[in-house]
Parts: sequence; structure tokens; C-alpha cells
Amino acid sequence: MLAKSSVREWGLLPADVKALVLKREWKNDASLKARLLNCKPFPIRIGLKPPAGRSAMADMTHFQKFIAEWKAYSPQKNVQWESRNYRALAEQRLPIFFTLENMSGLLEFIGPEALARSEQWTKNMTPLLSISEAFYPPLVKHLSTLESLHVSDAELLASLIKQLSFKMGEGHYLRALPLKGIDTKFLETYLPLVSDLLNVLHKGEITDSGGLLAWLGCLENPKGWLTVRPLCDGIKIKMAGFPVMQLHSNVLREHALPAKNILVVENMQSGLGLPPLKNTIAVFGGGKNVSWMDAHWLKSKRVAYWGDIDSWGFAILSDVRSKLSSVKAMMMDADSISQHEERMVDEPESLERLPEFLTDAETQIFSALKTGKYSGSRLEQERLSPDYIRLRLEAWAAES
Repeated sequence: MLAKSSVREWGLLPADVKALVLKREWKNDASLKARLLNCKPFPIRIGLKPPAGRSAMADMTHFQKFIAEWKAYSPQKNVQWESRNYRALAEQRLPIFFTLENMSGLLEFIGPEALARSEQWTKNMTPLLSISEAFYPPLVKHLSTLESLHVSDAELLASLIKQLSFKMGEGHYLRALPLKGIDTKFLETYLPLVSDLLNVLHKGEITDSGGLLAWLGCLENPKGWLTVRPLCDGIKIKMAGFPVMQLHSNVLREHALPAKNILVVENMQSGLGLPPLKNTIAVFGGGKNVSWMDAHWLKSKRVAYWGDIDSWGFAILSDVRSKLSSVKAMMMDADSISQHEERMVDEPESLERLPEFLTDAETQIFSALKTGKYSGSRLEQERLSPDYIRLRLEAWAAES
């Protein structure tokens, strides 16, 4: 057993060596791939720890077993023997080293499971290597993916590689590529492998382009989704009657919302709980995602931001203000704390540095949170009373 081989002081048996090879070579992905790529050349040579005379005499049963099992081992070409003289035992011929000369020797030593696994590699590599022998290194890199494939999938990959070309997806999402006989989910599933194969085939163009999507000319999938909700009937009509919708940040940056007041709220639940407000649209649920707030159209709007009163909430507010200096912070002030201090908790992980774009009053609160002035260092926006929220927001909306 491997556990025994790891602690045996002398006389490794064939079972010990097999456990060692399994651990170091066959079940060690990095080592196995290095062997396949000849980055870690053969042979594999393992010392069998023949004993000194005193050790042999102390455990003759194991000494005899050590010699007998290696004599019975086949093929003997893997075992190096040496004659040694022992004072009490006379001359003994002992196994000194076990050697595996190449990959076929390793496969044979591990047994049928390894041979079957190797055959699966070969079958799945063949359709791809027929395109280019240079595919071998990236195929080894993605060995676990390769051996999970059915042979028909490997053939499909080969067909896919032949179809993909520079800028063929210009202006489209990856799922809209005009492929023949291959679904685009298949491409998406094996994107890392496909990317590495094409990078070899096209001599580094994928890397130089900044990735496969850029090389294909595809648009990146939308990300950074935010929830948009009109807070009055008039604005809802202007938004085709939709009570709520989701837009990603790129769309929000490029397309103005049809309300004078834009209320940005950190958390989803707080956004869903907002009261009706005249001429107002709420954008919420983005958390730290405020990158869209450098949008040019926001400069002509009245914009307010409402987040948690904690170090990260103020950091997000600072990020917002760095993009839109006119933004008004809502309910992130001393009054909100005084009205709800008993609901404060400790922030799990506090930001150390002072955010750059805070007002003097906000800086004082940030410092007070850090120094323990309040009963806690965090007041979540969900903990503010609905009547308090309504009064503060109605007062803000009425200013317009």
C-alpha cells in the first residue's frame, strides 16, 4: 500500500513501487503531462532501498520477501540487481533499482486501466493531429478535457477548428457564429481548448488579438446587469409600460433613461422596496458595478446614490462621485445613523484606506465607523425604516 511505502525504511516491494509510481507519475497531472511532452524525460528510476546487514538480520522475513518478490517480478529488464556481501549472510544478490524506460513501459506497469486511458487519448487526438502535428502540446495541456470527449466530439472539434476564421463573427455574439453542423454551445463548452489549438494553428494570432473572442470579432456577452424600475406611472408609460427591466452596464452608458431624477441604489432588495416618486427611475442591484455612471447623459439629470453605511458603501459612493461629481448621497449621513443606530452591526471586513471622493461630513462618518464611535460599524440600507426612507426620498424628489 502507498501508506506503507511512504514510511518503509528499506526493501521496497513491487506493490510499494507501484503505489509510488501511481502517486508521483500517473495520478500527478503535472508530472504525467511533462512525461508526455518529454519535458521530464524518461527513464523513471526508483531506488529499492536494499538494506544494510544489520537491518536485514533484524527482519529476515521481510528481507527474504524483498528478494523473492523481485525475483518473481516480470519483466526483469526493469530491475537492476547487484551482489553484496553481508558478514552474517554471505554474498546476496539484491534488487537495487527499478526502471521504466519509456511511456509504453509506464503504461504496461500501471496496467489495463492505463492502457485503456492511453487508447482514448490516441483516438481523440487523431482527428485533430490530422490537421496539424503541432496540436500535440495543447492537446496534452487539456488532457482531462480530451479524455472526457467521445470520439464523435473529437471529430466535431476538428470540423470546428477548420471553420473558425479571423473576424468571422464581426459584430455578433459568440452564440451567433455562422457554423455548419456544430452548435455554438459546443464551441463555448470547449473554448479554452479551441483557443489554444487555433493559437498554434495561426502562429499566436489569438494571443496577439487579446483572446479568441477578439480574434473572431465577437462581442462579449453582456455582463454587469442592473435592474431598472420606473417609480411613477408617467415614466412607466415612457418605458413601454414595463414595471421593471434588466439592462447591462454598456447599454445604460449609451442610452439615456427618460426621467429627470435617477436614483441609484446599491442593493436589489432596497431597490425593489422603493416608494413611488415623481419623474424618477431607480437603477439598482449593481453593488460595486458603477462603471456606467460616467455616461454623458447623466450630467443632465438629478442623480442620487444610496448605499450601505459602512466602509465599502462609502468606497462605492466615492467611486460614483469620481465619475459624476454632482451626485447626491442619500441616507448615508449622521441623521440616518441617529435614527437607526440600534440596528447597526459590525462590518465583516472593513476597508482600511479613506476613499478619495468623500465630502467632509462623509469623511467624518467613515472615520467614526472605523474608530468605534457607534454601536456598530455597519448600517445596512435594508435596516432603515420604510417610513423614514419614504420621507427622505419624497423630499429629494420634491426639490426638482
